[in-house]
Amino acid sequence: MVSKSVILIAFALISCALVEAQPSASRVVGGKDAEIGQFPYQVVLYKDGSFTCGGSIISSRYVLTAAHCVVIGDGIETLPGRYFTVRVGSINRMAGGKIVGVKKVTVRQSYGEFLDDVALLELEKELVFTKNIQKIDLYDTEVPKGAEIVISGWGRLTTGGETPLRLQYNTLTKIDSSDCDEAIGFGKEQIICLAHKKNNGACNGDSGGPAMYEGKLVGVAGFVVDGCGSTYPDGYAKVSYHRDWILEHIN
Repeated sequence: MVSKSVILIAFALISCALVEAQPSASRVVGGKDAEIGQFPYQVVLYKDGSFTCGGSIISSRYVLTAAHCVVIGDGIETLPGRYFTVRVGSINRMAGGKIVGVKKVTVRQSYGEFLDDVALLELEKELVFTKNIQKIDLYDTEVPKGAEIVISGWGRLTTGGETPLRLQYNTLTKIDSSDCDEAIGFGKEQIICLAHKKNNGACNGDSGGPAMYEGKLVGVAGFVVDGCGSTYPDGYAKVSYHRDWILEHIN
């Protein structure tokens, strides 16, 4: 593994130790403006009223996001649900749609070292689905190599740069575990590795947000390597790997 900076991509940068690598969280770099209703499953996650991450509606009562968006420090202890709210049904980070409180936060207990970076938010009120508020189904198998994966979020446009009000999206390419391992030393079964051209990809604020393939959720934004829009692939938690855990906790 070559030495790289790996960064979790919540809105505030989180410093994490990793042998020979230090990942970091991201926003959609090199993306396009989303249209109203294009990503009806996308939510904005706020902590203490401030934008922190993204997430995906997976049922009328649950949102899937990244563990590092909701834990205290580098551990697995979570903040109480009352600290969080989500905005649903809007492509504007600060307006529109509806604000819903969070009743309970559940983090995968094996989270750590940039792996198993998933968490569930149980909402205080059941969502009423509309054309702009919809759930996304979970992908249940391995995404083929070379597949075009659509990511979305309100993350920064460049490292340390502007945070957009309008939802952004971009299309990345899934690479297999061996290529991911060669590129960033993260050829793990829990990770879906998404390659992109320079000045594209995820950035700070995209954490917890969706990666979509064939209309289904395949990944949860986790980290970037050597800053946003580098030539290295981005790391997303693989939804198919965590699917059984997710279903167990929402049913």
